[in-house]
Parts: sequence; structure tokens; C-alpha cells
Amino acid sequence: MITPEYCQTMARYNAWQNDGLRKMIPEMSHDDLYVDRGAFFGSIMRTLNHLLWGDMLWMSRFDGGEAPDPAMSIEDSFEMAPTPAVWAADRFRMDARITLWAQSLHAVDLVGDMEWYSGAMKKQMSKPKAICIMQLFNHQTHHRGQVHAMLTAAGQKPNDTDIPFMPEDA
Repeated sequence: MITPEYCQTMARYNAWQNDGLRKMIPEMSHDDLYVDRGAFFGSIMRTLNHLLWGDMLWMSRFDGGEAPDPAMSIEDSFEMAPTPAVWAADRFRMDARITLWAQSLHAVDLVGDMEWYSGAMKKQMSKPKAICIMQLFNHQTHHRGQVHAMLTAAGQKPNDTDIPFMPEDA
């Protein structure tokens, strides 16, 4: 069952994990960030950009706020932030947006269906809000796991990813 507390914990987890990445990514070389490492989206930066785009898209559905340019497809999302520094700033703002949204939730906000047009599926969609919220957080964890593996392959040491080890002040 999805609860406001679950959403708040996952928003904290997301921000904690991305904080570690924001500190690491701008210090890495262009080659390390953009080399194709065989992941679904290829490089570290392409994956991070796709994740930022996905978070922005889902949050626009949840909070009615800013969405990616409607002309931007999944394939275009790879270049969303043109530099690691821009990505870090955009990621910081997105994490704050997710956190504020999660903190504002009440149990009643999690009931019912959500409707949207899916550009990926090319059709109108309707799913329970709880499933959509699970998608937001699962998508983050999935692609950050790919980034974690690519960073490790690049000789970096990303933060621990276990939720029980998340600092209380994260």
C-alpha cells in the first residue's frame, strides 16, 4: 500500500542518492561520462539525463507543474542537460520538487486513477495513482542502479544504496 510516509521516505532516498551523484559527476572527465558502457541508454550522462526527464514528466502529472517540452521524446531526453554542471543544478531543483510534493501528500491524494497521454505508448492511459507513484520511484532506482554500475566500472565509488543505511538527515 502506498502511503504519504512511503512517498516521503522514497523522496528522501532519491535526494540522498542524487546528492552523492551531484558531488561526483561534475568532477569526472567528459570521456568517462559520455563513453558508451553498454547500458540501456549507453553512457552515464545519457542515463542521468533520461532519469531527469522521466522525473520531470511524472512530476508534471502529479503536481501540475513544469513538464519537459512536449516535442522532446525519450530519445531526445538523453541530451536534456547539456553539461554535468547544468544536470547537477537541474537535478537539485527536481529533487526539491519531488520532496515538497511528497511532504504535501495526504492519504486521499493517493486514491483513484490518473489519466495522461503516453508519448511512449502513443495512447491515452489510465492507471491507479499508487501504480504511477510506484513507477516514479522504481524508475529512479532502476536507472540509478545502472549509473551505479557504470560509475563503479569507471573507477568511482558511489554512495551505498541501501535504504536502511540512509542517514536520518538525508
